Amino acid sequence: MKVRKIPLRTCVVTKETLPKKELLRIVRTKEKEVKVDETGKLNGRGAYIKKDIEVLEKAKKTNILEKRLECKIEDNVYEEIKKCIEK
Repeated sequence: MKVRKIPLRTCVVTKETLPKKELLRIVRTKEKEVKVDETGKLNGRGAYIKKDIEVLEKAKKTNILEKRLECKIEDNVYEEIKKCIEK
């Protein structure tokens, strides 16, 4: 039996390398919209954050997602991210 490779990604806040399933992908589309990508397949510039409320608060405080995605992120996007983490 062949062992499947587990895809790893790095959290932009904590710099931890974790399995992709433990992270949440945030995407900036070509239309400059910021969305939560639960499928991991949306086109656009993406950034991964750990599924943890404390990490989200740190990301909001330091504006790291705005720097990585190169655009302004509204508060409603952070609320949407928080809802996805709490699921």
